[in-house]
Amino acid sequence: MRASLAACRMSVGALLNGLLVSVVAALLWKYSKLSEHAALLEEELHMTRQSQELSQARIDYHVALQALQEHGTRMVCTGKMHTDRICRFDYLCYSSEAEEFVFFHSNSSVMLPNLGSRRFQPALLDLSSVEDHNTQYFNFLELPAATLKFMPKPVFVPDVTLILNRFNPDNLMHVFHDDLVPAFYTMRQYSDLDDEARLVFMEGWGEGPHFDLYKLLSSKQPLLKEQLRNFGKLMCFTKSYVGLSKMTTWYQYGFVQPQGPKANILVSGNEIRQFAKALMEKMNLTRVEEVEKGDGSSEGKKDKEKKDEYIVVFSRSTTRLILNEAELIMALAQEFQMRVVTLSLEEQSFSSIVQMISSATILVSMHGAQLITSLFLPRGAVVVELFPFAVNPEHYTPYKTLASLPGMDLHYISWRNNNEENSITHPDRPWEQGGIAHLEKEEQERIKMSKDVPRHLCCRNPEWLFRIYQDTLVDIPSFLEVLKDGMKTKPSLRKSKPSGTLHPGRVREPQCQTSVQTSNEAKLTVSWQIPWNLKYLKVREVKYEVWIQEQGENTYMPYILPQQNYTFSENIKPFTTYLVWVRCIFNKNILGPFADVLTCRT
Repeated sequence: MRASLAACRMSVGALLNGLLVSVVAALLWKYSKLSEHAALLEEELHMTRQSQELSQARIDYHVALQALQEHGTRMVCTGKMHTDRICRFDYLCYSSEAEEFVFFHSNSSVMLPNLGSRRFQPALLDLSSVEDHNTQYFNFLELPAATLKFMPKPVFVPDVTLILNRFNPDNLMHVFHDDLVPAFYTMRQYSDLDDEARLVFMEGWGEGPHFDLYKLLSSKQPLLKEQLRNFGKLMCFTKSYVGLSKMTTWYQYGFVQPQGPKANILVSGNEIRQFAKALMEKMNLTRVEEVEKGDGSSEGKKDKEKKDEYIVVFSRSTTRLILNEAELIMALAQEFQMRVVTLSLEEQSFSSIVQMISSATILVSMHGAQLITSLFLPRGAVVVELFPFAVNPEHYTPYKTLASLPGMDLHYISWRNNNEENSITHPDRPWEQGGIAHLEKEEQERIKMSKDVPRHLCCRNPEWLFRIYQDTLVDIPSFLEVLKDGMKTKPSLRKSKPSGTLHPGRVREPQCQTSVQTSNEAKLTVSWQIPWNLKYLKVREVKYEVWIQEQGENTYMPYILPQQNYTFSENIKPFTTYLVWVRCIFNKNILGPFADVLTCRT
């Protein structure tokens, strides 16, 4: 009896111990889960804080992570080819460990265009405005969204971002032509790329000497590729645009064919001047009112204008020097009776340089990147570009092309040193500054004997570098002669009239009537009404172009007519079908669209 009672007590004790162990285990399990959840919350708070460090915009980290896990990355692009494509992404990520962008796939992902392997032929898009350059291609890796659970927790960038490559941020010409102007108009192409958007530069360069200019495009500090590592191993951009518009570039640098103006320039001086105005406003600069010439102003006003006019001469301090700069300045002051101001990129702030150039009458400079500042010149100003010995001005025309854009209203003149004795070469300098000591002796001698650099491809042609980095003693008499001759062809600047650049609309109500005179003679009468917009415009000259083509033939007969109807009899055959097109022309060369083709049967 006692034995059974003792056994019962032992079993009750064991049961109590078991229950106690179960309760403790349950408490420990619950504690560990709570600790794990707390750790996750702490990690999410940490990631949120890292995201907040990137931007003042607030982000719900849990909601953003859930959106990425459930919906993955989404992409919609504009443009048919990689050379004209810009893509918008939701939740495009970047792995700083792999140095690759990552597209996470889920059942809700969108990828338009869905190119498959064609995405690598050669790339999805160009990251810079320089077309089809193999160092500027953009692509991404692909992963299932489910792999996120095995990866480092992402840091989210809540800002709308523009992701691009700067092409050459050390060179002022490239900064403006390749980066600033394209980025400025890309940001205006998409309404959410506003002043609060953030630029992300992925080319891998450091800030460079002109970084403050990039900062003018947005109120947010731009991010460099090297800085992305500071925010974790995986960054995800909640909304981003990738790529740059190429519509504003006017020059190609000679990667495929010798450098020169782009074959199809889509930008005018109006867009360049709008950009320049916006940038000056960002720098808190105001342009002095441009002076209209030849408008019948009083003598007193003319005297004041003359006193306000001045010439700017760009001074270079290290390479491509003007050896007799002081003599050149004195000659300009005496010839034009204007004060002459010298500017230097090395010695003055960029904003002070822009302020001076924005009211200058003439800008004189040796060939070089500083001439891109001519886009800040007032209308009617003159750009004078100097070239060293053996360098043909017609082969290197980025600034001539800029000055010649319709609506830029600048007059361009070039001077070339034709006297080899007035040049100093530097064969012992590094190759990138024109040195040729690294070349074979025979090649060195050939380059030294050359009198004209032949057309060439970019970018390391030693003959070109040897000549373009020469210092020059400017022959003052020949320089002034070229300048005075060039000024003779300077067009007078009149107040711009909208009708000077506006195109006519389609002619209205075109119709044709036919009649057969004899078995060999017929007449075709074509009439139309003026374009709708013409009645609101003052146009100096209005004419109409008519094309007549016999059906089935490959050639047509063009006619330029001053009136709105005309009867054709020459070369018009009886019982024949003719196709007729009509369009309006303003001032000899401003063409309107053709109206719908007329089908006329005699």
